[in-house]
Amino acid sequence: MSGKTRPKIHWSKAICKEPGDYIGWPSIGKKADGELMVVFSGERDTHVCPYGKTQLVRSQDGGESWLPPETINNTPLDDRDAGIVVMRSGTIVISWFTVSRRNHPERHLERYGAAVLDQWRRHYDKIGQEVARQWDGHWTRRSTDGGQTWEPPVNSIATAPHGPIELHDGRLLFVGNAELDGESSLVSVESTDEARSWRLIGIVPVPGEDAGELTYYEPHPVELPDNRIVCLWRYQHRERPRQDSHMRQTESGDGGKTWTVTRPTPIWGYPPHLLRLHSGDLLVSYGHRRPAFGQRACLSYDGGRTWDMENEIVLRDDADNDELGYPASLELGAGEFLTVYYQIDQPGEKTSLMATRWSLQ
Repeated sequence: MSGKTRPKIHWSKAICKEPGDYIGWPSIGKKADGELMVVFSGERDTHVCPYGKTQLVRSQDGGESWLPPETINNTPLDDRDAGIVVMRSGTIVISWFTVSRRNHPERHLERYGAAVLDQWRRHYDKIGQEVARQWDGHWTRRSTDGGQTWEPPVNSIATAPHGPIELHDGRLLFVGNAELDGESSLVSVESTDEARSWRLIGIVPVPGEDAGELTYYEPHPVELPDNRIVCLWRYQHRERPRQDSHMRQTESGDGGKTWTVTRPTPIWGYPPHLLRLHSGDLLVSYGHRRPAFGQRACLSYDGGRTWDMENEIVLRDDADNDELGYPASLELGAGEFLTVYYQIDQPGEKTSLMATRWSLQ
């Protein structure tokens, strides 16, 4: 699959609705037996609230139909941004982060109103500071029985929406945001014991003009056959986010220990989900939170050195607003894809878990 390609959209539909509740931030994995698993944050009041849970839906027919949601995490805090990786050994690892009172969303006050902020304050006053401190953080959990039971949470140090990836040598690599010595940092961490523990191995450098500004978020990496790791980052310029929300890119040639300085790409959107295809090409999926609102993707035919934005793939462009995104794609067969994301399905509803079945011709 190289050169110009054309997408064919087979269908787009809601795969999970929770009437009256808000769903967000999904990721997808596939077990060896073919079962698809999508994790997300569900049973929420809205985009910002203290009540989210990590939930899971399953499909045993390639995404055509889905079982009812199962709840994996219901901590005292808001459980957000679920990621999943199905390891070659069969171990399943989910990731998520929680939000506590110390970082509750004053920055969302203008958009969501004083009532939402008051809801947060009352909730954290109710559970108490000790409980909030206990659960505040970035987490992973393991399952060794196909997702039927889950081991206790482990501190993952880093956080990113779609979670870690498994490298060719069996290590898990998690690239994301972390707080180190009270400062926000862009880091890489690894697990050599299938997510029983994590350790910091690298810091991602940024250009001098970005130093001190929290403009990088929500990365996702992919490993190439030559062992090079390509990582894309959500980027939003503080003063002109609509003009400059082009993803930033960095690479590692030593398993995630050192990274090149981040650089701009031509891809406008966020956050990224990277996938190496059967063909060897790279696919990045991302939300498009400006008109026309929807879900998009882009291909690289040279290992991420260039991106074919002239032939940007439009999966959806029919959303009414920017309450959407975080698409994650799975290649069901050569050139055949299922992309999951969240978006409002029908007017008057809150967001649903959605999917698009598509192919490249």
